[in-house]
Amino acid sequence: MSSIFFPPVIQQIDNEIVTNAGVKLYILRLDIMHPKINGNKWYKLKYNLLEAREKNISTILTFGGAYSNHIYATAAGGNIFGFRTIGLIRGEENTPLNPTLQFATEQGMELVYIDRHTYKKRHTQALQNQLKQQFGEVFIIPEGGSNLNGMRGCIEILQTVKGFNTICLACGTGTTLAGIALSLNQEQKVIGFPVLKDGDFLNQDINNLLTNYLNSGLPTPVNSPAPWQLVCDYHFGGYGKVTKELKLFCQDFQTQYDIPLDYIYTGKMFYGVMDLIAKGFLKSQSLLLIHTGGLQGNLGLQGSLSQH
Repeated sequence: MSSIFFPPVIQQIDNEIVTNAGVKLYILRLDIMHPKINGNKWYKLKYNLLEAREKNISTILTFGGAYSNHIYATAAGGNIFGFRTIGLIRGEENTPLNPTLQFATEQGMELVYIDRHTYKKRHTQALQNQLKQQFGEVFIIPEGGSNLNGMRGCIEILQTVKGFNTICLACGTGTTLAGIALSLNQEQKVIGFPVLKDGDFLNQDINNLLTNYLNSGLPTPVNSPAPWQLVCDYHFGGYGKVTKELKLFCQDFQTQYDIPLDYIYTGKMFYGVMDLIAKGFLKSQSLLLIHTGGLQGNLGLQGSLSQH
């Protein structure tokens, strides 16, 4: 499966603020590993698709919002690797379809809309049993690919990358951070930037993911996670919220370095890192920022950005 992807690309970022802080700043460009399935989404999908294939299950069912990177990637992955895909979309259908859902349907995904009350029950066995009765034998991947298979894939993100003190990434569910923490040594650390408001709750979620994975018997290069922490001050109002300041930062960053950022995840993390460096919190170290892809989400936001 991995043979269709480009090898990891690392780019150095240099400017006066970074130089004055004695920081060496690099970006791992997961956004350019594949035109349709990229970023951390592929790593979360990989072992889920492999398990489905091993079990001879040909239909993947998963969950997401109307602008979900996971829905986008799962639809593309299903099309490329020969799975039927069903996406359970939170909320009501709106036509014409936004670019994310239009792409998903073009990749062959069947979209099923469920109300928000039912959607909140997506993790329950009762709803999953009901879905299997409705759609037949399906392999269910949770929203965002946030399960042990997803973590197992994320452990591999840095397997060919060495020599950095600190790894920084945006956080939604915390699955990618947990996987990264299990791929590093104790002299390294991971800093996560939650994109949700009041993201402190992720501390417990990440601890649970780490505990469950280490108890699962699945392969891991280390027996205990590297030190990690969350910085919860750069959510810009919450998930999906985009301010004019954030939009201008992302545009300026792309102009200066020719690296596009998405407004929902990586843009917020990059802004946070640059701000912390400028304020003297990340001095004299080698930083690796993980660009987790998700650029397709910007298309759906273009119309609403002028309102913020």
